[in-house]
Amino acid sequence: MEVKIFTGTAHPELAQRVAEALGVPLGKALVGRFPDGEVRVRLLESVRGEDVYLIQPTCPPVNDHLMELLLLADAARRSSASRINAVIPYFGYARQDKQTEGREPISARLVAGLLERVGIHRVMAIDLHAPQIQGFF
Repeated sequence: MEVKIFTGTAHPELAQRVAEALGVPLGKALVGRFPDGEVRVRLLESVRGEDVYLIQPTCPPVNDHLMELLLLADAARRSSASRINAVIPYFGYARQDKQTEGREPISARLVAGLLERVGIHRVMAIDLHAPQIQGFF
């Protein structure tokens, strides 16, 4: 089984350095925008039966980078990747890990649920805001 590493636009230099350190090429993917701002993603190589690592912090603009990560994961799942691993050095929405007042979402839980729902098997993150975020997965 081969390892494939892909990235969005959040920090391609980090992904390139990780790929070089591991001695594997960075996977080829199209990550762009349609004229109306929608994110467009397409994997440009096969990932069938492979371990896929998506290196994508959700730094500002958080929503754009999160959407890129979700679409990359969905593309990998639909392309029959064996396992999908997300490396998220900065986990956006981590500060919203509990309700501070009524009628408020627990946004960190929602993001964790989206990552699971899209087919991500493992998440590697650094310095989560609170330990309970681990329990959201």
